[in-house]
Amino acid sequence: MPAPRDHARQRAALVDAARALNGLGINQGSSGNVSVRAGEGFLITPTALPYDRTRPGDLVWMDLDGAPRGARKPSSEWRIHRDIYAARTGAGAIVHAHAPFATTLACLRMDIPRFHYMVAAAGGEDIRCAPYATYGTQRLSGHALAALEGRRACLLANHGMVAFGADLDRALALAVEVEALARQYWQALQLGRPKLLTRKQMAEAIGKFADYRPD
Repeated sequence: MPAPRDHARQRAALVDAARALNGLGINQGSSGNVSVRAGEGFLITPTALPYDRTRPGDLVWMDLDGAPRGARKPSSEWRIHRDIYAARTGAGAIVHAHAPFATTLACLRMDIPRFHYMVAAAGGEDIRCAPYATYGTQRLSGHALAALEGRRACLLANHGMVAFGADLDRALALAVEVEALARQYWQALQLGRPKLLTRKQMAEAIGKFADYRPD
């Protein structure tokens, strides 16, 4: 089992990614969390520590049984990260954020439907909203995993969003894209009901995104 200070490059990259969340407009304050697969487990941001104060040594390494190693406690949402890594072998990094527009739709418990072909970037014809459960619970993780079936991103009812990718760059890029889609869908709803693409049109778009699938 690796020591807490192993994976130096991944630790540095994870700190950079966490600090980028607020600047990218998909997170606020110390909310949300980011992780990266590391060896036989994963590194995750600690709980209740602002990202601008987070250092590589503050990150927590966890195995896939949920056992932590580090000086700090892991993010309260470590179960979501652990379960995604265990279920999706192509997941190399995960972003959970309280992005404003994604959270707005999540508070309405709305999926993001096939209103735009870029929805295919998340792996399917829609981006589902998982049912509500108390944060940090195994029940919430189970809901998220179900909503992610065949997908790489989902919303969490009355909470936020989750996105994963083969690496940190792809996970962050997908989180940004989901937030952009949420904003666009919200804006379209102000004028009426968006006309959705057909299932055939979305299937064609999904096919074009095949090379970007991590699993």
